[in-house]
Amino acid sequence: MIGRIKGYLLEKIPPIILIDCQGVGYEIEVPMTTFFDLPDEGSEITLLTHLIVREDAQLLFGFATAAERQMFRQLIKVNGIGAKVALSILGSIGSSDLADAIQHDDINMLVKIPGIGKKTAERLVLELKDRLKDLHIDPSVKKHATHIEDIENALISLGYSAKDASMAIKLLPENISINDGIRQALKSLSNNA
Repeated sequence: MIGRIKGYLLEKIPPIILIDCQGVGYEIEVPMTTFFDLPDEGSEITLLTHLIVREDAQLLFGFATAAERQMFRQLIKVNGIGAKVALSILGSIGSSDLADAIQHDDINMLVKIPGIGKKTAERLVLELKDRLKDLHIDPSVKKHATHIEDIENALISLGYSAKDASMAIKLLPENISINDGIRQALKSLSNNA
């Protein structure tokens, strides 16, 4: 299975991107949450991936974070939720908000997602509630997102552009502390200068 891709972003046509990885162009479908955070074309990027092999196609899906990929993998296990619907869900609500809605039985939040009706929302809660506890997607993802925002804000306050700060934080591991994150981000920014 292809678990990660690192290469140069050649094209961005929602929801598909094209990445050149040592001369091979990979078409990758990404949720809109990942798509909006992509750098400019020509930039180097790294995405976590999930490959689905069907009789008529091989489909590669890309994600900015491990939590997003974990949530995608759980969503496609739910009866009636295919890869396209799972991408739509993640693009609409994000993995941490989705985990929060499922943990708190918030059916009203789930039915606001395009293509999700009441029965599907109830099925999502029923089938995913226990699985998400095992994956630790719920509170830790929100904590990480807050840490990342704090790190990004610190870099901007130190005089880096929002684009540079955004690129630097994408390289950070998920469970990094604020201090270590700032330190590593500054190191990567100084290496790129």
